[in-house]
Amino acid sequence: MLQSHIIEVDGVFVGFAVRIDRGYRFVATDVRLEELDSSIWPTLDDVRRLARRRLLAAMSAGLASSAPYAHARQTASKDH
Repeated sequence: MLQSHIIEVDGVFVGFAVRIDRGYRFVATDVRLEELDSSIWPTLDDVRRLARRRLLAAMSAGLASSAPYAHARQTASKDH
């Protein structure tokens, strides 16, 4: 069975890390971190550190939405 770890930044759930043979695969649940989705890192601390760094950078750039993939869901609902 795969082992996964919740990744939070200051109490905000941004994704999870799945243990694989080469380290940890990050699965983003927050649109602000989608560029990191499916990336592989050697340690869980690396995943947490990078997620934090990227989220804080996105927030300082004005990307404040914490809704996971909100744009993708809105677009999909318009297609139906």
